[in-house]
Formats: sequence, structure tokens, C-alpha cells
Amino acid sequence: MPRPSKTSAAAPVPYLRPEAITFLRNLAKHNDRDWFAPRKVQFEAQLKEPMLAIVRKINDAMIDFAPEHVRPAEKSLFRIYRDTRFSHDKRPYKTHVAAWWSHQGLEKTSGAGYYFQVSPKGVVIAAGAYMPEKDQLAAIRNWLLDNHAEFRKILKKPAVRKTFSEFEGEALTRPPKGFPADHPGMDLIRCKQWGLSTTLPVGAAQRKDFAKVLVKHFRLLAPMVDALNTPIAAAAAPKRKVLFGLH
Repeated sequence: MPRPSKTSAAAPVPYLRPEAITFLRNLAKHNDRDWFAPRKVQFEAQLKEPMLAIVRKINDAMIDFAPEHVRPAEKSLFRIYRDTRFSHDKRPYKTHVAAWWSHQGLEKTSGAGYYFQVSPKGVVIAAGAYMPEKDQLAAIRNWLLDNHAEFRKILKKPAVRKTFSEFEGEALTRPPKGFPADHPGMDLIRCKQWGLSTTLPVGAAQRKDFAKVLVKHFRLLAPMVDALNTPIAAAAAPKRKVLFGLH
């Protein structure tokens, strides 16, 4: 009789099963190492590996509309561990799973990028420049002096307005120093972050087409992300050296 062949482990599915959401609910109740450590293998099988599969699906699609944001899945996926060094909240684990696609060359900074997270409360899909560094903040504001109307059109496209809301972030109460107070784009210039987001029911993460849903949303957000990264990338580009007074 022929020897039965060994079957390889099933590839992780690009969506989250109900037990993954149950794991996150339980983690919120038992957010300590004694509970998590013996269940780490369960976390990796139910959450980490499916999330990596989702990210890879999105990477494949991003080649068409956001190639500068394609990164190895392991680089885009956030760790479940919280950084508690400077926080009064010492709970060691996040109670959601999330991924972030930064622009190539801006991985170690904020920049503008794409983001989603899944928790028992729902699925957050967002994009933009959430915490731009000082130089990036200045670059975007200066860019908006001449491009505020173009950027506003991107934010006001019917499909975008129907799907997303603007970040409810902090803004300056006064115009930034050196900027004209009566500038028509001052409402945008005073912002400290720029972006759009929406929240879907947690059941969206359990659909087999979850990655396609995320890609559909990210495509709508791509013009805004590209616009924000234009001044950021220009500011980050190395300056040309001048030799003997000649360019």
C-alpha cells in the first residue's frame, strides 16, 4: 500500500475567525503575563498569522495604487506588546491588533500612511499624517499655502465624504508664526494632523473578503496620502551640494 503523504499545516486565512475576537475580549479582562504566556501560541495562530495574511493580501493590491508603501508584512504589523516605559498604565498588552503602512524612506518617522486596527469594538480604517514631526509639520503647512484648494478638493470628493470623517485632532487656536491670519486655507494650516478615518462593525473583520474591503477603502484614501507625502518627502530629500559655486 502507498504510504500516505504528510499534509502541511493549513495556510492562515486572511480574516479573523470569531475565536480571535473572543481572545481579544479575554485579553482585556486578563491583561497580564501570567494569563498571556501560556496562550501565546493561541494568539499567534488566531490573530498574528491571520493578520500577516491580511497584510500580504493588501501589499499585493498596493502595488497598483501605493507601491511606495509596500513593506514586508512583519514590518507593517504592530506588536501586541505595549511600550510601558513612560506610561502610568503598566498593562503589558494591547487589546487590539493593527497594521501601519509608512512611505518608503520614512519608516522611522511619522510621514503619511495607511492604518487599520481590529478590536472587539470594531474595525478602524484610517490614513494620513497622524503625528508628523516638527519638520514634517512645517513642510505640510508651507505646502498648504499654495495647495490648500487642491487638498480640500481631495477631502471633499463625494465618495470620500460618504465613507470617511476627518480626524478629530488638535489644532492651533491661532495661525502658526509667520503665516498670514487671513489666508483662505488657515483652517487646514492650523491643524496638527491631517487624515480621514471610519469605523466598521467588528463583523467586517470576520468576512472572507476582509482584505478586499480594506483595499477598497485604502484606494479612496490614496490621493490624500500622496498629497501629504509630497511636501514631507521633499523636505526629507538630501540637499544637493554646490561645488565651486556651480550647481
